[in-house]
Amino acid sequence: VQLQASGGGLVQAGGSLRLSCAASGRTFSNYGMGWFRQAPGKEREFVAHTSWTGNRLYYADSVKGRFALSRDSAKTTVYLQMNSLKPEDTAVYYCGAGRPITSSIRSPRSYYYWGQGTLVTVSS
Repeated sequence: VQLQASGGGLVQAGGSLRLSCAASGRTFSNYGMGWFRQAPGKEREFVAHTSWTGNRLYYADSVKGRFALSRDSAKTTVYLQMNSLKPEDTAVYYCGAGRPITSSIRSPRSYYYWGQGTLVTVSS
């Protein structure tokens, strides 16, 4: 079971990046996918979540209107399009797979599998 996160990098404030999270090794049937981020010295925080079908999307208030989730038709890859990036978006971004109930999607403990993380650095 593997989740492979990619797409991070260095970008100037106001720029864009697209992160990808590719799942392999098993069938992620009915698994929701979440993105979290962790800045140095801080706890891992929720960024966004998509349901298995992709028709229920949730975002942290801090990224709402700037970030957008999508899922490919095979449901093996989830994308996080990040626009209007700010220096405070700088963090290691992790994708996770799980079956959280709606009230638990913002908790990292609700996700069973995790990718290795990809670093996003936004310069001012």
